[in-house]
Amino acid sequence: MYVADQPGKSRRSRFVRVHHLDGGGTRPLGGRLIDGQPGVLRRAATACHCLLIEHSTGLALVDTGYGEQAVTRPEVWVGRQIIRRTRPVLDQVIARHVEDLGFAREDVRDIIVTHLDLDHAGGLADFPEATVHVYQAELDAMTGAYGRRERFRYRPVQIEHGPKWMAYGESDSRDDHLFGLRAVRELRGLPTEILMVPLAGHTRGHVGVAVDTGNGWLLHAGDAYSFHGQMERRPRMPLGASVFQRSLDTLRSSRVENQRRLRELVHDHRDAVTVFSSHCATEFERLRGTDGHER
Repeated sequence: MYVADQPGKSRRSRFVRVHHLDGGGTRPLGGRLIDGQPGVLRRAATACHCLLIEHSTGLALVDTGYGEQAVTRPEVWVGRQIIRRTRPVLDQVIARHVEDLGFAREDVRDIIVTHLDLDHAGGLADFPEATVHVYQAELDAMTGAYGRRERFRYRPVQIEHGPKWMAYGESDSRDDHLFGLRAVRELRGLPTEILMVPLAGHTRGHVGVAVDTGNGWLLHAGDAYSFHGQMERRPRMPLGASVFQRSLDTLRSSRVENQRRLRELVHDHRDAVTVFSSHCATEFERLRGTDGHER
């Protein structure tokens, strides 16, 4: 979608196109108790919703899924306990999806991570030359600044290649950048159509990523919520998914507040912004193919 340059807007892109890609998801037991679809005696289906953004000077990813090494050495890359509990789908490799779209892995110059959990950052090693944009509090949590309780969720092996981090903090964000939400507009080296939206709760440094397509905004909310019913005026969520979400909350009060703000955004600005989460298969199916490509 071509958009006109605007005076005073630095790094305004002339082209933004977004591809919705699935980096794997999980197939845990529980059926309806996890994904809300009929049947309990089956495995539930979740997605790992990632984005590939084409802009005027290159490609950017939002999250990376489990990564290619999850296929070749799953117990090292993901962990035996996670595999047993969640049955992740490991053969949906984002780097291969990028190649299927006709690009080289090296064309991906930037990656914005909503957070550094293993199913969101596992593919960083597949793009070793890319700049990785992350919130500083998330980096701190991964390196243990807040203690073992928060560090347990990260897989150090996934970053042994030494990512090129570009970190942002509170001083980089401003209010009202996205319909009243606080956001980091100046992501270094990226066009101003791409914003980082702090949404702490699931992790301390969790963020959403907003993209102005020229035909409305997309807001990838990461794991700020995980089931489409949570965005309804009277929020609802399957019992199993609710228990799992609570078990992974780092800052529960922040997550609850940010979900409330996201619901307001959905209902007050539904014609201007499309909000979706990382793991809701219903949302992914609704959006896949809207860019002309299905993965």
